[in-house]
Amino acid sequence: MPEPSALLWDHPEGAPHATLILAHGAGAPMDSPFMARMAALLAARGVAVARFEFDYMARRRAEGVKAPPDRAPKLLARFQAVLEDVAGRAQGPLWVGGKSMGGRMATHLLAAPGTPAPAGAVVFGYPFHPPGKPERTRLDHFPDLTGPVLICQGERDPFGKREEVAGYPLPAALTLHWVFDGDHDLKPRKRSGGDQDANLAAAADRAAAFMGGPVFR
Repeated sequence: MPEPSALLWDHPEGAPHATLILAHGAGAPMDSPFMARMAALLAARGVAVARFEFDYMARRRAEGVKAPPDRAPKLLARFQAVLEDVAGRAQGPLWVGGKSMGGRMATHLLAAPGTPAPAGAVVFGYPFHPPGKPERTRLDHFPDLTGPVLICQGERDPFGKREEVAGYPLPAALTLHWVFDGDHDLKPRKRSGGDQDANLAAAADRAAAFMGGPVFR
């Protein structure tokens, strides 16, 4: 099991305007193509990014056994340990975020903050509900958010399509950035004329600006 200091860092060339702890989703590790690409894009936009792995994913990497995600309390304990570790070396405001499940855990940290308290959260593909079960929403903690949240969501994400999310009672602290024709990885269909690289870049632009950087678009 990695210690909290076992992180993958992506640093910008100059001084960062913010630091983001970026957690992976349920099925892919911290060095998955999506995580690596998004971290690089954010670093190019002035954000220092620290990636880590939850305990179950670290076991999967070490032992080669596919373990399911841990329960939320254990996931949050690991995230909090990383937050406390990174706080001592973060430059600029310290944000939390992640892909899918990792992003969901980031919003839970923001709804019940410990010490240090995150400045806010940035999520790529929030799992608003399990696929095919729109009635089972994951919104109960949203009224307790203590800081701003940006969710970059694909328009046709099976965990929360645009038309579904439009009917949810979302708090004022939450900002949605809709990614053109994107799925859960923000990838558009070929027939849409969209491009995943462009979608990822647009999401990184929006996220970096949301965390206090220059507005690219």
